[in-house]
Amino acid sequence: MRADARRNHERLLAEARAAFAAHGTDASLEDIARRAGVGIGTLYRHFPSREALLGAVFQEALTALLDRSADLAEASDPCAALVAWLRTLIAHAGEYRGLSVALMSVSDGRSSALAECSEPLRAAGMRLLARAQEAGRVRADVSIADLMKLTNGIALAAERSPEDPELADRLLDLTVRGLRA
Repeated sequence: MRADARRNHERLLAEARAAFAAHGTDASLEDIARRAGVGIGTLYRHFPSREALLGAVFQEALTALLDRSADLAEASDPCAALVAWLRTLIAHAGEYRGLSVALMSVSDGRSSALAECSEPLRAAGMRLLARAQEAGRVRADVSIADLMKLTNGIALAAERSPEDPELADRLLDLTVRGLRA
């Protein structure tokens, strides 16, 4: 990538992070381009869709979530490790208004940029879930797909109820009780 194109790319990502944090994932792409000092055509040359831009913005968070999963992979209590990781996912989904809805909309699709971000998360979660199931701490019929949808649902419920900051923890606690073998 040429130096000017790389600068545009980085400015677009920085402005998108700020806009998504302030206004949610449905923030205006035109505003993001304008604040980055480029036209909307330049934004679309770098990121052909909103999902592509979201995927690029969340690459850093993906790395942090995967690192957290690796840290928990050898924990002495596999069920507690799984719950800690689910709590981290919920916190991440809550960082940007609308992210949980966007993630839920791609949870079954495999071709979008956001789906590409969710695949490594799914694999990391599957390893933690399998350990908890092998230890007899989580029911065998629980799937990682269901857990990912539950975490997104919890994050969405918490997003819609900002007056109740403890809601996500309570809902996750209820969910965990239902997972136990």
